[in-house]
Amino acid sequence: MYLLMKLLHLVAVIAFLGNITTGLFWHIHAARTRDPRLLAHTMDGIIRSDRLFTIPGVVVIVTTGIVAAIIGGLSLLHTGWILWTLVLFSLSGVIFMGFVAPLQRRLLALAQAGSGAGNFDYAGYSMVARSWEVWGAAAVVTPVAGLVLMVLKPAL
Repeated sequence: MYLLMKLLHLVAVIAFLGNITTGLFWHIHAARTRDPRLLAHTMDGIIRSDRLFTIPGVVVIVTTGIVAAIIGGLSLLHTGWILWTLVLFSLSGVIFMGFVAPLQRRLLALAQAGSGAGNFDYAGYSMVARSWEVWGAAAVVTPVAGLVLMVLKPAL
């Protein structure tokens, strides 16, 4: 059972990190066109992929990680690399819910408005996009740091 939980945990981590990393890439790629229709399509896809992969991935990562730790006899709060990974993962969630997701919805609305109106304020869009990219990078770096802790298992 431990190895099954570990396998499911790793598959969820791969899907989660892959999704949050590629979202930043696809937005930067679409932004180079300055086309509001393409940007709206891209942001809609990023938001949908978060609903399909990121959010369920979080549930599977947390559930299988906790179950594997319990089965493996590891204390969640007294094993430093587990505790700090949980802290980093939680911080990523706070950043995502507090900053990234609202900025994504704002970018989608700006691109849709620019597409419908025919006059797209790319400079205004770009300012919001820079904030989204900074907060998005923070939401990516924190779970990646957690991944490093989980693999290296330093004595903390």
